[in-house]
Amino acid sequence: MRIKSVALATVFALLLCLCACAAPVKYDTGTETKSFTDSAGREVLVPSVVTRVAPSGSVATMILATLCPEFMVSVSATPSSAQLKYLPRSLFELPTTGQMYGSRSTINLESLLKAEPQIIIDLGDRKDGIGSDMDNLQKTTGIATVFLEADLPHIAEAYRKMGALFELEERANAIADFIDETMDMAAENSGEIAENERKTVMYTSGTSGLATNAYGSTQAQVLELVGARNAVVVEEISHAGGGNIISLEQLYNFDPEIILFSGGSIYGTVSQTSSWQDLSAIKNNTYYEIPTGPYNWMSSPPSINMVLGVWWLGNLLYPEIYDYDMVKVSQRIYKLFWDYELSTDEAAEMLAASTLKAAA
Repeated sequence: MRIKSVALATVFALLLCLCACAAPVKYDTGTETKSFTDSAGREVLVPSVVTRVAPSGSVATMILATLCPEFMVSVSATPSSAQLKYLPRSLFELPTTGQMYGSRSTINLESLLKAEPQIIIDLGDRKDGIGSDMDNLQKTTGIATVFLEADLPHIAEAYRKMGALFELEERANAIADFIDETMDMAAENSGEIAENERKTVMYTSGTSGLATNAYGSTQAQVLELVGARNAVVVEEISHAGGGNIISLEQLYNFDPEIILFSGGSIYGTVSQTSSWQDLSAIKNNTYYEIPTGPYNWMSSPPSINMVLGVWWLGNLLYPEIYDYDMVKVSQRIYKLFWDYELSTDEAAEMLAASTLKAAA
């Protein structure tokens, strides 16, 4: 009898805890709603028809802009002038509401509420305490708040869930199917690369070339996906956009076969920089600049742009295995993601310091 009482008391306590954690959303009388289960396992009551969505940060902004820019009521930050030609013009006119996570956490609740979204959506990698964070934001704003895991292994499923949530199944499934095609292609092709043929690669970020995205970092996951080895191995891995800062001595110890430079870096002058000239990648002219537009094709932040990065990097490193015309692939992706008709000349200009340089 005592055991039964203890068990009942435990269940009752758990129910109280769940009730306390839940953050119910109040809707006007007559508003039709439905239950939506997010990636944190939270059941959230959302409007049956959603047409006004606010992103929680930059990754959510990037992903929503490929699926439903017409539903977005805010952006994390106004896109740059360089991104203007690729992204829907409506994004440049939306209010900015900042970012919920990261070192630049700047979420502006006043702007968020003023935008009057029906739903706030967080997309990206799963963080510790994500469920509590979503509940707290929902409780603070009174707006339905959901999290969908959308790192590279889960991003296709995130699109499918958003397709159901926003009643945009056809478009969401088209993008999700292409992402699945990408991941399957990379798995098959990388499986054909023998261990002793896997090229060592350093992916730099920033201007100096010494900010690196090390092995195991979220920013560098494309390297392993296509069958390369990350040359930079450190004990404490940074997952931030700036990565780990290394010294020239460390760089020479790693001595990667391939170096990938971000746009705006020392790429254009590195071959004339004496301190870099004895590196294998510089001596062998196997260093390249990562294409950019509307985002860095490798990460920064790591999101839907990494899908483009998989096709690009695989073809750059192992063209005999990743055997396709990268100009045509780029055109296909730009049309699918951003509804942008990328010209052959534009694609060639983007690839001039990487794919086309390697081919030459």
